[in-house]
Amino acid sequence: MALTIIAYIVVGLYTLALIYITFYCLIQLHLLLKYGKDKRLKIGALTDLSGFGSTLPAVTIQLPIFNERFVVERLIDNMVMMDYPPDRLQIQVLDDSTDDTQQVCKDKVAVYKQKGVNIEYIHRSEREGYKAGALRDGLKTATGEFIAIFDADFLPHKDFLKQTLPYLEDERVGVVQTRWDHINGDYSLITKLQAFQLNVHFTIEQSGRQSGNYLLQFNGTAGVWRRKTIDDAGGWEADTLTEDLDLSYRAQLKGWKIKYRQDVASPAELPVEMNGLKSQQFRWMKGGAENARKLLPEVFRSGIPFSQKIHAAAHLLSSSIFLVVFALAVLSVPTLFLVGTINLDMRFYWVFMLGILTVGWVYFVANSDTTWSDENIVKRIGRFTLMFPLFLSLSMGMSLHNSIAVMEGYRGKKSAFMRTPKFNIQRLQDTFKQGFYAVGKISGTTIIEGLLSLYFLSAVVMGVAQGKTSFLVYHIMLMIGFGSIFFYTVRHLSHR
Repeated sequence: MALTIIAYIVVGLYTLALIYITFYCLIQLHLLLKYGKDKRLKIGALTDLSGFGSTLPAVTIQLPIFNERFVVERLIDNMVMMDYPPDRLQIQVLDDSTDDTQQVCKDKVAVYKQKGVNIEYIHRSEREGYKAGALRDGLKTATGEFIAIFDADFLPHKDFLKQTLPYLEDERVGVVQTRWDHINGDYSLITKLQAFQLNVHFTIEQSGRQSGNYLLQFNGTAGVWRRKTIDDAGGWEADTLTEDLDLSYRAQLKGWKIKYRQDVASPAELPVEMNGLKSQQFRWMKGGAENARKLLPEVFRSGIPFSQKIHAAAHLLSSSIFLVVFALAVLSVPTLFLVGTINLDMRFYWVFMLGILTVGWVYFVANSDTTWSDENIVKRIGRFTLMFPLFLSLSMGMSLHNSIAVMEGYRGKKSAFMRTPKFNIQRLQDTFKQGFYAVGKISGTTIIEGLLSLYFLSAVVMGVAQGKTSFLVYHIMLMIGFGSIFFYTVRHLSHR
């Protein structure tokens, strides 16, 4: 009797997790349909700045920096090449560095100052507010009507401002966000899988939300803000790790619009080692949860349409999917061995495969429209067939790490803004084995990831031995996912 009760509880929780994931997949499907409509109605991009009159608006480019010795010189070199009247352009190097990046920045800024470039170096000895604080403090001396922001690993094209500013001629638009492109997308399996995932956000999600008139997101970099919008929305706040999402929502709830331009690509460097990727994922997932906690009450109290509230809630809660993915994975093993106790026909659960098919369609379209756009359909299908299962495995393998971040965010536990190391990786022959900023140690989370790989290996072995193979492929993917995350984490620690 007790075993039967346990079986009902386990299988019930497992089923609820599947239902939640299916709902998430349906939201993605809805955005895909909106994206398709947006593509069909797409008109030519704006490039005419005549709406500003005879004098172009003043623009400040803010470059928030923290210990970026490997990429900061190329960043500054790139920014001074921006095709915009020099007398209307100001560049701020907002450096919070604690290492020799300070001197690198000072020397580079001094060179361009001597050449007459309007560039200033601002160093803060205390990282109060982290990136949000640096951007906020930089505004004190910013002269621009519009504020362009770029992280240290970005290399925008020189016509970036001419491609984005025309959309700000509309006084209702407070932000223009561009699509991230990938300098090193083909560097390794890790970068390929990141590009595979990010392409979904920067096509289906952003363009789909724009087409559906839902709330969008400034992605923290590669975008331009109207200074008036920042001030009206309350300015940069540092109470979450994703200050960009926070200000985006506060601005839109004030009535400002975000314009997303998928056609304007801003190249950037992807993390090339697992620990850097994990720190980035932790910040994004925890920040997303912090913003859900902070902003959801405001969203539901606001006067925006109900459909916008639903999509905003799904957006703000999106990092929570990892909690459910992790729970589903852990519960799948006892479900496999307990389901017979309650005589439940597991064939019914194949209906949930529709969610996976939906997500597969989303990922295929997103990558076909970006990274694979020049390839024929046969090659695209071949790439997708290889990449999608690997992506699912590695995403499930990250679920413990990301779940911890999400739980900390919902609990209100504060932590420092951890940078994502970049190493000027642009070609296949470049290497990141040139020294990191800190000595790495194997964390308790990493050890558990290794143990989880063994947990799912045991499920595979016992399932085959007992003839219970309904979860065989799923458990093999989980074993590979957690095992790969453990392997790469430990391997890349050896280079620290």
